[in-house]
Amino acid sequence: MPRLHLDLVLACVGYIPPPRPMLVRWSKAALADLRGTVRLGVRVVGESEGAELNQRYRGRVGPTNVLSFPYEEQDRGKTRFLGDIVLCAPVVVAEEVAAGCPENAHWAHLLIHGILHLRGFDHHTDQDARIMEGRETQLLQGLGFTDPYR
Repeated sequence: MPRLHLDLVLACVGYIPPPRPMLVRWSKAALADLRGTVRLGVRVVGESEGAELNQRYRGRVGPTNVLSFPYEEQDRGKTRFLGDIVLCAPVVVAEEVAAGCPENAHWAHLLIHGILHLRGFDHHTDQDARIMEGRETQLLQGLGFTDPYR
């Protein structure tokens, strides 16, 4: 398991994400097969910043639940800079409530989903989606959550 440096920025008002130790635990689960030191940025934003980033980087209108920004040069000395994840708190909370998810289950899912994107997983094809969703499900179940795709 790698040593993790998690840079957490709370950039929204009125929403409190899960506690930092939970975010670290979930991140480490998604990084468990890596060695060395990994640095990861997590930014929790509100709707306006989420919408602006989604428009700028994906060309889509409105906020989305999670965005991943991998670093191009990932290795610097002994630390691997994985990238940044942006979680839009109002969207995450609304989706969690609408789906009737257990507390924090959707946060864990989206953080893991974002980390897997940083690690090169995607869901552009049905086969890629099956692989990524299978990995997400395996990690989440290992953390005590249910399959998010059921």
